[in-house]
Amino acid sequence: MEKHSHPNQKQLINRMSRVVGHAESVKRMLEEEQECSDILIQITAVKSALNNVGKLVLKDHMNHCIVDAVKNDNPEAIEKLDEAIDKFMK
Repeated sequence: MEKHSHPNQKQLINRMSRVVGHAESVKRMLEEEQECSDILIQITAVKSALNNVGKLVLKDHMNHCIVDAVKNDNPEAIEKLDEAIDKFMK
């Protein structure tokens, strides 16, 4: 797989660290047999944080990769974006 730089790489890594932290909290809460409602709230935080990472990756992709693909007349990149959006939105 080829390397691919992300303009917001530092921000993405920081956000993923938060996702991992939230996920570890869910595991710990389950181990400690905490209230279901509290666990569900934490799971919602994980989902939200992960969706925000995905949105940022998608914006980077559209603003950089797709712009370059259009300039270089690369329809394959648009097809790959369509596939990625379909998978992301499931």
